[in-house]
Amino acid sequence: MPAPMRNPKDSMTSTWRSWDRSRWNPAHWLLEVLNVHHLELDQEVPVHPKTDKVPYAPELQFHRWVLTHAAIPLLIHQLYISSFGYPPSWLVFIFYSLALEFIAVHEAHILRRVGHQIGFFDGDKHARDGVPDVGVGKTVQTLLSVITFRPMYTVFLTYRPDEGPSTIRWGWLIFETGMYPLAIDFWYYILHRSAHETDRLWQFHRTHHLTKHPNPLLTAYADTVQEFIDIIATPLLAYGTMKLMGFPMGFYEWWVCQQYVVFTEILGHSGLRMIATAVNPWNWLLRLCDMELVIEDHDLHHRKGWKNSHNYGKQTRVWDRLFKTWIPRVEGYADNIDYVNTAKIPLI
Repeated sequence: MPAPMRNPKDSMTSTWRSWDRSRWNPAHWLLEVLNVHHLELDQEVPVHPKTDKVPYAPELQFHRWVLTHAAIPLLIHQLYISSFGYPPSWLVFIFYSLALEFIAVHEAHILRRVGHQIGFFDGDKHARDGVPDVGVGKTVQTLLSVITFRPMYTVFLTYRPDEGPSTIRWGWLIFETGMYPLAIDFWYYILHRSAHETDRLWQFHRTHHLTKHPNPLLTAYADTVQEFIDIIATPLLAYGTMKLMGFPMGFYEWWVCQQYVVFTEILGHSGLRMIATAVNPWNWLLRLCDMELVIEDHDLHHRKGWKNSHNYGKQTRVWDRLFKTWIPRVEGYADNIDYVNTAKIPLI
């Protein structure tokens, strides 16, 4: 019996960067202008056997990266208030949308440089997938949705025109930045696992799993329903959970919390061959409980199948450990970590 024909829309073939550019449309040009490719076509990528030790990435550098980039828009906003007064909500929305885009693009640039230095997990078996020829438009559409809707509902729900960044509740922030990823991961775990274990929901998640070796741009490669869940549903559920628990979750604190989450989402789909923990101020406690998430955990999730998948969390391993859906690491296990030749993520 002949094998069923593969849907052309499921193709992960990525050759468009080598096409004659007269064939490109605005989506191709946007990715090129932003230069958010996961690799340079003319540069080599190190390939390591799985027995090679994996460099450790000290966690403090990630906190420094997130907090520095989160603080720059806040500082600019405060300086604007000092000079011109409080800006209207529509201007705040535009400003933080552009800030979100700039920071994400800059992270993609940095991770590409690191990839050419240290290589990727499972690199001895398969290269990283590129944005597929059939999915360039879809990828761009999802990226634009992220930078539009995340700032939009944050402004709508929490922005107060008479409050500036100087009103941040610093005493609460360390608890909010630690708890928010746990809350968002709780809702994401439920929805994500349900999508894998039920036929009806899998149809909305399967596009994201066409990639077995994702790159940062493919973080946003998904069906419309999953877009809604990732961009709107889980953050709003997490926000509501935090408010019910008594956390203030003002506009500026939520901005910092989301910067932690977005940084981890992009890093977690990079596949970079390093022991890099999903950044969280409470990782010291998570590590004691063996509940911290590293890049390889989500990378293994993409390599696994449909109903037999594991590692559903994207911010921590708390829910995977509690519900016993985690699997052991293949390259980044305890005896295969290099704590001497460490990996670095530069600020610029």
